[in-house]
Amino acid sequence: MQSTQVLNKSYINGEWTEGKSERTYDILNPYDHSAITSVHLATKEQLTEAFNHAQRAQKEWAKSTVEDRRAVLHKAAEYLTMNREEIVSIIVRETGGTFLKANVELHLTLEFLEESIKYADEIYKLKEVPGSPEKLHHIYRLPLGVISSISPFNFPMNLSMRTIAPAIALGNSVVHKPDIQVGLSGGIIIAKAFEYAGLPKGVLNVILSDIEEIGDEMLTNPQSKLISFTGSSAVGRRIGAIAGQNLKRVALELGGNSPFVVLSDADVEQAVNAAIFGKFIHQGQICMIINRIIVHKDKYDEFVDKFVARARELPFGDPSDPKTVIGPLVNERQLEKALQYIEEAKLEGATVALEGKRVGNVLTPFVFTNVNNSSKLAQTELFAPIATIIKAQTDSEAIEIANDTDYGLSSAIFTKDLARGEELALQIDSGMTHINDQTVNDAPNIPFGGNKASGLGRFGNPWVVEEFTVTKWVSIQTTNRQYPF
Repeated sequence: MQSTQVLNKSYINGEWTEGKSERTYDILNPYDHSAITSVHLATKEQLTEAFNHAQRAQKEWAKSTVEDRRAVLHKAAEYLTMNREEIVSIIVRETGGTFLKANVELHLTLEFLEESIKYADEIYKLKEVPGSPEKLHHIYRLPLGVISSISPFNFPMNLSMRTIAPAIALGNSVVHKPDIQVGLSGGIIIAKAFEYAGLPKGVLNVILSDIEEIGDEMLTNPQSKLISFTGSSAVGRRIGAIAGQNLKRVALELGGNSPFVVLSDADVEQAVNAAIFGKFIHQGQICMIINRIIVHKDKYDEFVDKFVARARELPFGDPSDPKTVIGPLVNERQLEKALQYIEEAKLEGATVALEGKRVGNVLTPFVFTNVNNSSKLAQTELFAPIATIIKAQTDSEAIEIANDTDYGLSSAIFTKDLARGEELALQIDSGMTHINDQTVNDAPNIPFGGNKASGLGRFGNPWVVEEFTVTKWVSIQTTNRQYPF
């Protein structure tokens, strides 16, 4: 793969294009603030141009054969596999994630890409609906058109690919804007993979820019038929409002406040194992991360003691060290927000069971106990290595507390009674519930998405096929029809 120093241009209509803005952006390593590369930002005019290219390219790509689409997807996966070691290194340097996180991210990216190969034949597939001898009903799925894709900083590669790969597999074109902080892993490496794969020019366009430069063009451009966005609920609401005004579809995967419920019959040791991973992977910077740990009173003290002991020993520091578990937060602003949450929690009266510390841009784990579920600490998506533990008097109350949030993305229940666990899982108002596991789970063949303020739509096969295609009914009158007038 080319040096990151030449991977600093936008990819528009199959060409590596220098941004025309007078402004530049330095992509920095979150751990030591060293510069990875510097980017000339693309302008709004260049983005509009990318949409125009995408519109023209999509009309031709929609005529591609199943074999054409599958061949491109196979070759893109080949590129990522061949360059695995360098890609993992870039993810570590650019996102501040550990080697474990980077390998998980690349693995998920490949899974989404490979799963999309399976449904590249879904467009133009004929489905017959029963009618009458005089009238046949044929139902088809057709490509939707141009898709706007906007991805976040935390897991930029796989959260970009889960939109880009299905869109391309289903005959659509894409204009993609990764978070500029992670423009390489969030966009440019993906563009390189599809360039290597021989994807026709204009089918995938990757824009390196920011909102100050391009405004709402990703949302309002008339060529776009769907806006796929992963990020905060506040931004998601605004995107939903703009999309509604312009009658565009949306696929929104938004914030979370995921509960991890430990029932009265739970295996505490295993619950602690799961909670440590599900709270602290990637420093808590995941939409599905455990945000509230809700423990039955009979297990509370044992759980707190074991959880705090484990959290205290987690290795922290340079994410390029394979032993590191807690690396840096993505930027100074996120770190300052986390420190503010901690101070406010102390003022609210939560008990500090483990006092962490700031070491450069790394925040070591904090654990708060005796947390009130109505507190700001419990109701905020923290995106930091800050654990909150809430005591429930009964199992029923634990489920009530789990539901007492505006969010509904992921959740988890620990219990020895699997049948009861599944019954309670259906009572939690979230898109996903995991029994005897933690909340951070994803796969390309499940309906991934949230309820309430956590989003609209579902990713995963076959649900994403519905999202990224338009349904067409063709009726065929086989005999002359007699009309009443």
